[in-house]
Amino acid sequence: MRAVAVLLLAAACSAPPLPADLAAAQRLERQGKVEAGLAEYARAQQTCKTIRIDHVRRETCAQAHTGYAELLEDQNRRAEAADAYEAMPAALDHDPVPSAKALYRAGRLRLALGQDERAYKLLWKAVTDYPDIAYAVDALRVLFNDGRRRNPREMYQVLSGLVEPLAGNDVSDNILFDMAVIAEKDFHDLKRAREHLDRIIAHYRDGGMFDNACWRAARISRAMGDGKGAVKRLRILLATREVAWGAGSYFSVLLDDSQLELGRVLRDDLHQYKKAAAAFRKLPADYPASILRDDALFEEAVTWNQAGDGERACRVLAKLHADWPDSKYEIDKAPALRAKLSCPAVARAETK
Repeated sequence: MRAVAVLLLAAACSAPPLPADLAAAQRLERQGKVEAGLAEYARAQQTCKTIRIDHVRRETCAQAHTGYAELLEDQNRRAEAADAYEAMPAALDHDPVPSAKALYRAGRLRLALGQDERAYKLLWKAVTDYPDIAYAVDALRVLFNDGRRRNPREMYQVLSGLVEPLAGNDVSDNILFDMAVIAEKDFHDLKRAREHLDRIIAHYRDGGMFDNACWRAARISRAMGDGKGAVKRLRILLATREVAWGAGSYFSVLLDDSQLELGRVLRDDLHQYKKAAAAFRKLPADYPASILRDDALFEEAVTWNQAGDGERACRVLAKLHADWPDSKYEIDKAPALRAKLSCPAVARAETK
């Protein structure tokens, strides 16, 4: 009985077989028979409408239309492909995911064809009509890179007009981040840039730009001479480690960098040497696979030297040599610091 139940469940969960014309289109495409494949995709676009099960009909029709457009694009028939993509939203009753994908790809192709006005219209439509679909972010990337190159001020104004209408959607934090980039890089307005990033930090903690917003806001804070502000934002990012650990989620790739940066800010900007040394020691403990572990050891040794504790600096340098004999710091920086401190040839390694 159990085996039968498993088989029945597997059958129920497996995808339905492709309609004959769609399967034929894919087979012909693999064989390099382009025109025959296009004809079968076109036929599948019509027959898919007769499928009674709603989600199967929508998925099959999306496959038929996407396959047709992608085959044209693969053949470098860009204008025809753009036409096919552009027709997809209406043909698919504006099904969100394939429609957003089609608008993005159509807009990208139109831009490559030099049809700028039409391209922008399609790409912005992907952003504003489907702001919770990943392809909206892809469309925004194309718009941002092209629009900023043409006229950063105008791009900033358009983005600022979307902040409130699209607030709370998946694309919202990307809009704010792009505004921060323009404010920092093009307007040289660090305060305004940090304000946009802080809005991401405050309202989009689950968004894709949260980590980068914390990191960039901390860096901007340092550039503004606000070491305490940098520490605050780095600690907000580092706090996500505990959340990720408890929830079994991912660790941001910026966490170990942020831990190292925290130590540097505490030492170089705020002159809090003991806190800085503790921050450096925390890096290898919390991120045992990090490639920055030798950086943390060397920075800790520098910190104790600046704090006037040469003996402790020597012990940390000994540990660096023992644990990381091939470290880049062992080429010149660590030996130079050992010589400056007159460290003994064999020093007791730091263990606390």
